[in-house]
Amino acid sequence: QVQLVESGGGLVQAGDSLRLSCVASGRTFSSYAMGWFRQAPGKEREFVAAISRNGGSRRYADSVKGRFTISRDNAKNTVYLQMNSLKPEDTAVYFCAADLTPWQTQATMGDDYDYWGQGTQVTVSS
Repeated sequence: QVQLVESGGGLVQAGDSLRLSCVASGRTFSSYAMGWFRQAPGKEREFVAAISRNGGSRRYADSVKGRFTISRDNAKNTVYLQMNSLKPEDTAVYFCAADLTPWQTQATMGDDYDYWGQGTQVTVSS
C-alpha cells in the first residue's frame, strides 16, 4: 500500500511558476516510478510527466516539454513538478501517481499506475 499526498497548487497568473510536491509513504519510495497527471474540467485525465526510480530517466508530454521539470528526492520520499511559464491551459487538478510494476519506468498511461493522490488544484489566470 502506498499513500500519496500532493501540495503546492494555487492561483497564479500566466507566466508565473509553481512547484508541486507529492510525499509518499507506505513502501520504499525508491522502488517505484512516479508520474504526474492532470485533469481539467470537462476533459479526460492526461499524462504530464514521469520519472524512473532513481530519477535518471524522465518523460514529458509535448504540451509541457521545456516548461515543466519532474524530479524526485528519494531521501525525502518526495516527487516534485516544477512548472514554469504557466499558461491558462495548464489549469487543472494535478495528481501524482505511483507505478509499482518493476519493468515499467516512465509509463504515460494512467492505467499503468497503481496508487494516486487526492490531487491539488492549479489555476492560471490570463
